[in-house]
Amino acid sequence: MGDSDSNPETSIVIRVSDDPATLPEAAWDALLDGQARPTPFMRLAYLRALHASGSATGATGWQPQFLTLWRGERLLAACPAYLKSHSYGEYVFDWAWADAYHRHGLRYYPKLLVAVPFTPVPGSRLLAVDDEARALLAQALRALARETDASSLHVLFGDEGDQAALAGAGCMARTGVQFHWTAEGDTDFAGFLARLQRDKRKKIQQEQRRVREAGIRFDARTGTELTEDDWDFFYRCYKLTYRAHHSKPYLSRDFFARMARDMPEHWLLFTARREGQRVAASLIALDPARRAAFGRYWGAVEPIPNLHFDACYYQPLAWCIEHGYQRFEGGAQGEHKMARGLMPTPTASSHWLAHPSFADAVNDFLAQEGQAMAGYLSELNEHGPYKAKDAADAAS
Repeated sequence: MGDSDSNPETSIVIRVSDDPATLPEAAWDALLDGQARPTPFMRLAYLRALHASGSATGATGWQPQFLTLWRGERLLAACPAYLKSHSYGEYVFDWAWADAYHRHGLRYYPKLLVAVPFTPVPGSRLLAVDDEARALLAQALRALARETDASSLHVLFGDEGDQAALAGAGCMARTGVQFHWTAEGDTDFAGFLARLQRDKRKKIQQEQRRVREAGIRFDARTGTELTEDDWDFFYRCYKLTYRAHHSKPYLSRDFFARMARDMPEHWLLFTARREGQRVAASLIALDPARRAAFGRYWGAVEPIPNLHFDACYYQPLAWCIEHGYQRFEGGAQGEHKMARGLMPTPTASSHWLAHPSFADAVNDFLAQEGQAMAGYLSELNEHGPYKAKDAADAAS
């Protein structure tokens, strides 16, 4: 991939990097800040940490192919792309597509993926100075998929601008759903509870009471308040969560060490204690500039009823309200989050398949799935957890 014309002053140069450490952090982050939906997870320090810590590398099935577009020394567009040898850690599921390829004697992997590894947080993915540059980046991704002999291209959890550029490059759209809380003028957690339907409010109060009766108390620390011991205990809990599901953690301890060093302002840790002894931890990511928080990881050293709900939803929501945050995203999947005040929110991804017949089949599938998802979202909104007036306001 190279120049679009022969004039070095006006030509657009396309570069592919297999190591995000080779990319200019200031230029990348400045580009990110100009997007419609920037998140901390698209900062170059975050993406570099995933690679340098051994969490997202070719050895783990994430071969970096970061794509950048340049005019001279000016960065016009960029995105984190990976050649994937599996579909783990993505949260937009294409296992059935891979299985169909296999059953027909075709190779599905490698595929080309644009995403933040292990991070299902919606936001801008195709970083660009304008729509024209974004469209060129989308076309360059198609070309990169062909050059690497990838079966397909997938861009996960993108924003509306990403969707439009990728549709122009021949990609198909797919809709998913997550559950997010948005501020509605609450001044404290009690006010938030008062807006909920009676049965939902009583259930939360009952769950929190049982946690208190078990002797659990929480403390919260942010940024540089977190010590290495705090991170060590959190990581112990994080590993135990994966062990309970008979799997291995995606992220290494070194990744979190790099987060503590390079992005401390973006982390909030809730620690649950009983008689002074730590029993659980819940890690929340923060975007202070945009007053947004993101539920990320949790774990406990022993099973305690209702502790998960308190540590992962009620404590973060109370903190967000107290600190004037406007949004809390609960992560991938989970209708149970609605009972905790998080409302269904559509997410988007884009897909291109090189094989014409499979592309047609997937296009038909996505059309049917899209209709079903629209109905599902409508039904969820009809059964929201808030009192009638608040539900109507949220829908508007």
